[in-house]
Amino acid sequence: MDKIRFEKGWSKLMEVDGEGGQRVIDSLKDIAPDLGKYVVEFAFGDIYNREGLDLKQRQLVTITALTVLGGCEPQLKVHLQAGLNVGLTKNEVVEAIMHCAPYAGFPRVLNAIFTAKEIFKVE
Repeated sequence: MDKIRFEKGWSKLMEVDGEGGQRVIDSLKDIAPDLGKYVVEFAFGDIYNREGLDLKQRQLVTITALTVLGGCEPQLKVHLQAGLNVGLTKNEVVEAIMHCAPYAGFPRVLNAIFTAKEIFKVE
């Protein structure tokens, strides 16, 4: 394992997702610990640390991608909370999800909106 890459990714994961990120990685330890390592090293060590987008923009892209993919509601919940953690407003999140309707369809957008509604209640 590239210790520096992992540490860099772990630091970014904690900055973005905090406890939610910790729970995801912990949940993989007993079944797929390498997958957790890849999430930390690649997604957060390599991708989230790139220049060009700030954390709010990255989370908005991630929320949009998960909305368009559909069927990703557990991960969407994590990234909705992460978006709020890095400063996105509820209105920005809702508008980004609604913007997906012509491209991804109403069923996926409705699922994402109802998922956001669950997260917003928790906050």
